[in-house]
Amino acid sequence: MKDQPMPAATPAPYHAEIAEGPEGGAAHWLTTSDGLRIRAGYWRPEGAALGTVLLFPGRTEYVEKYGPLAGDLTQRGYAVLAVDWRGQGLADRALSDRRLGHVGHFDEFQRDVATVLAHAEALDLPRPWHLIGHSMGGAIGLRALMNGLPVATAVFTAPMWGIRIPFALRPLAHVLSRFGSHMGLSERLVPTTTIEQYVQVSPFEGNTLTNDPGMYAFLQRQMQAVPDLVLGGPTIQWLGSAMVECASLALAPSPDLPCLTFLGESEQIVETGAIHARMSRWPRGRLEMVPEAQHEILMERPATRARVIEQMLAHFAATT
Repeated sequence: MKDQPMPAATPAPYHAEIAEGPEGGAAHWLTTSDGLRIRAGYWRPEGAALGTVLLFPGRTEYVEKYGPLAGDLTQRGYAVLAVDWRGQGLADRALSDRRLGHVGHFDEFQRDVATVLAHAEALDLPRPWHLIGHSMGGAIGLRALMNGLPVATAVFTAPMWGIRIPFALRPLAHVLSRFGSHMGLSERLVPTTTIEQYVQVSPFEGNTLTNDPGMYAFLQRQMQAVPDLVLGGPTIQWLGSAMVECASLALAPSPDLPCLTFLGESEQIVETGAIHARMSRWPRGRLEMVPEAQHEILMERPATRARVIEQMLAHFAATT
């Protein structure tokens, strides 16, 4: 079946009270070419804009999580457009239990990308456009760049170019990812993960996301205020599809555009070796190691976060 034309966007909920972002934020429902409803949120700067940041969030994430970052970027003259990918945030989810993170194949996310790009055009968001891809959004973003995403620069934070799996569980992960669907397990939760979102069940002490207690509490408040945003662990099908996508990405050459990638020295979520390998063969790329930072580099302690944002802005400005 051929993809059908995408219907016009319609207004969607935007929870400004939990986003803590700049004034004037708004959201729209978008319909993808395969008929799913996703959500996009955007913020515009006051006065003339220097460009637009296309923000590709990670797994479990949603528009409102990036309110503080949108505030920083709009203050410096950039519009921001973020997305609830299929299967998370307020977007359509594949399974009856909305807390299960599921996707049939990672290629499906590129339909979301195409829908977001069409929306950015319809909003006439100022150019040049720049990409920020975090975690899973880093995998989606890298594939989109390889497909010709029309951005001037790319920034990645802890991109999911490989999945960190404990050594003892790797054989099981490979078996489940390859044969899980044949065994009727594709919609089952990945072993060792939970149906609740990480910040709901894990205390700040010893967490693997951020060293900033204020940001951790910010995420917990969002989950409590809008339970429909909650997303727990991934399904076996999601894991298998993600592993296939990461392996495929690793074989492809790096896109020909300036790229700045940040990796925390205390990263515990994604496979760091894949990031080092990719950036070592990105001719116009640079890898910045962030001392003491964990996975949520853009939600780290204020000094770390400010330093990273300044580097990002300089990276954008170099091509403006």
